[in-house]
Amino acid sequence: MAKNLLIVESPAKAKTIEGYLGKDFLVKSSYGHIRDLVKGDMGIDISNDFSQTYEVPADKKQVVTELKKLAKEAEMVWLASDEDREGEAISWHLFETLGLKEANTKRIVFHEITKPAILKAIETPRTIDYNLVHAQQARRVLDRLVGFELSPVLWKKVKPALSAGRVQSVAVRLIVDREREVNQFNATTAFKITAQLSTGKGREIVKAELPQRFEKAADAEKFLQDCASANFSVSNLEVRPAKRNPAAPFTTSTLQQEASRKLGYSVARTMQIAQKLYESGKITYMRTDSVNLSETAIAAAAAEIKSAYGQQYHQPRVYKTKTAGAQEAHEAIRPTYFNQHTAGSDNAEKRLYELIWKRAIASQMSEAIFEKTTANIHINTRKEELIAEGEVLKFDGFLKVYLESTDEEEDDNDDNNLLPPLTKGQTLLLKEMAAVERFSRPPARYTEASLVKKLEELGIGRPSTYAPTISTIQNRGYVVKEDRDGKKRNFVSMVLADGHISKQTKTEVTGAEKAKLFPTDIGEVVNDFLVEHFKGIVDFNFTAKVEKQFDEIAQGLQEWTKMLHSFYQPFHTEVETTLETADRANGERLLGVDPVSGKNVYAKVGRYGPLVQIGDLTDDENDKPRYASLLKSQSVGTVTLEEALDQFKLPFQLDDYQGKEVSVGVGRFGPYVKWGDAFISIPKNEDPLSVDMDRAIEIIQEKMTADAPVAQYQNMPVTKGTGRFGPFIKWNDLFINVPRAYNFENLSQRDIEELISKKIEKENNRFIQQWTEEKIAIENGRWGPFIRFGKEMLKLGNNPATKQKYTAEELAAISLDDVKKLIVAQVPDAFEPKKKKAPAKKKAVAKKK
Repeated sequence: MAKNLLIVESPAKAKTIEGYLGKDFLVKSSYGHIRDLVKGDMGIDISNDFSQTYEVPADKKQVVTELKKLAKEAEMVWLASDEDREGEAISWHLFETLGLKEANTKRIVFHEITKPAILKAIETPRTIDYNLVHAQQARRVLDRLVGFELSPVLWKKVKPALSAGRVQSVAVRLIVDREREVNQFNATTAFKITAQLSTGKGREIVKAELPQRFEKAADAEKFLQDCASANFSVSNLEVRPAKRNPAAPFTTSTLQQEASRKLGYSVARTMQIAQKLYESGKITYMRTDSVNLSETAIAAAAAEIKSAYGQQYHQPRVYKTKTAGAQEAHEAIRPTYFNQHTAGSDNAEKRLYELIWKRAIASQMSEAIFEKTTANIHINTRKEELIAEGEVLKFDGFLKVYLESTDEEEDDNDDNNLLPPLTKGQTLLLKEMAAVERFSRPPARYTEASLVKKLEELGIGRPSTYAPTISTIQNRGYVVKEDRDGKKRNFVSMVLADGHISKQTKTEVTGAEKAKLFPTDIGEVVNDFLVEHFKGIVDFNFTAKVEKQFDEIAQGLQEWTKMLHSFYQPFHTEVETTLETADRANGERLLGVDPVSGKNVYAKVGRYGPLVQIGDLTDDENDKPRYASLLKSQSVGTVTLEEALDQFKLPFQLDDYQGKEVSVGVGRFGPYVKWGDAFISIPKNEDPLSVDMDRAIEIIQEKMTADAPVAQYQNMPVTKGTGRFGPFIKWNDLFINVPRAYNFENLSQRDIEELISKKIEKENNRFIQQWTEEKIAIENGRWGPFIRFGKEMLKLGNNPATKQKYTAEELAAISLDDVKKLIVAQVPDAFEPKKKKAPAKKKAVAKKK
């Protein structure tokens, strides 16, 4: 038996470290936290200085039992969880739960998983840092208090099954506030003047622009008229050097932002991939708000830059962290070895690694040197002057490797405009001048990346909380991330060429959004309720102050229970007051009066989502309000009276087609055409009220064509389609994803046979045993066999008879009853009968005239 037991959080990390240590060390994983506050009850005794009651979840009991056994047998236990507050708390929970003693327990930390770093950590162990533990406890307890006390208020005053969190509520508020800014924004117009002038030498062109804009079309047209017969000359020429410096190495926040901009990764995906790279020893610890690089890293980067690019590209730099309370780790995110230009087990890992490598190596490279030229162009018929700007790159420096992206929407000017050689007093010839109507832009909606940036600017959240916060607000249905189509808009364009002005009205698409965060109706209602009744919870400064207090606890500057008492008392009073005095909230808006009935029309959030209502609630049974659901593209905050009334026209009946009834309506998944028993989705952004009989037949026929077999395999039809996970083919009730390596539009019979045979082979190896009617199976997984129960994936644990892991033969022979016992141990109510819901009443369908 090994003398030393070293415990880390993940099996991947354990596997990497095990390769660096000798036979005297046994490396095991705790699979994250091994215990948490008890569920059901709050788990916190407020009157006893917020003492907590913890429990080991059912799926961790086997892990804890094994670790306890190994810890008793080992001479020394090494706790090697991550170096941040969360990691420190994991070590403390292990210490307490496993019943360890200080005499034979050591805590080690490292920010990279390399052999030198691990060996150095073992040479310099320490004890558990209880300041860090208390900071994490304070956050966990405070967030449990907020969630446990605030959620019932929302259930009673807004809608059942809602929940609220401290940092999440602030994030939702930012998104709601921004959405309202966008919706209330009124664009102003002005005419932008641009010109193309010739030097008279070959194809040499000077692109210039008027610095000021004209608010009126008449003034812009008058400017063009005055320029029609004007003489143009260079009145002033300024040439000056310019420099650009590289960005600092990545922190968690900047990595999330840049991976979103450059790679299109979500914040959560970025952290998942970075975790894998860290655990496999490719990069340093990925939860950090420090931009510092160690002396060893700076030296390694210098060597690689001189080797790969030359001495002139090297410039050592030391960056200082600007983020307040940067405590999470001592170094920026960087490659562990700078001579590895690429690393990773798949394409996603390689792309993120290369981004980290480029950013880190560029931070130690020379500045880029430019020559900027600015020419003022005199117009003899006007007092205004045109400006032409050009830029020439003289030395690329760090740009040879990396250029940082921004969140700003690009304008239609060319930053890298090249100017031909010019001299002061030189005459220029006008080729073309344009006056184009431009519109002011509303504030940009948040992307995941720009939201992280804003939270960091406000001092809200820390490296370990950004990704969970953004995932949580989407999972709770308060925010959606989606693309939205723009709307067409007309603009005026006037062009002066050959002394003649032509005027046109053109069309452009405005307001199109890609992967932006939008608040849902229920998100807006919950936000408004919290803003009205719990100002502290959603106040940016207050939330930032709480984060600062956590930092002070971590540094030993504040006592954690005193901080919790100062927060809890006023918060609890607010909860009690709100429960007693607050009215129910549903975001109700009075839209106007229904011209047919003369009754009020409202938009609000109901029990089953956003709706519109005609009439008020009365005691008269014969005069009940009428309700209709809003379309997914509509919201309570912006729907108009006309749009609301249109919803009452759905569903409507059309003529029969091929002997089956046809109707148009809106359901849970959006607008549809119903043909017989089949529901066929109406294409996105198409108004269901515009669907007539001809269009309904088109939609039905498109669906029939899409569902028609594209091939046969073993005398059974093969169909194809595109779903939520991309293109697929379907055969014999098997859905088979089609990888990018195949041409989905032109799949050959050979392609189809290959795809199906691979899937069949995979499915044959997938199941060890399967009980289809019970929806239970034992499957082979990436990390070994597991139980699939419906959609749940459950652990098998050890065989009670042998106390060892199940062998393949034992799993092939295990009975259904024994498997059910294993399921019940993890999901106690798994086989209890579920209550049946009453069937919903069918809505009458009107006939479209």
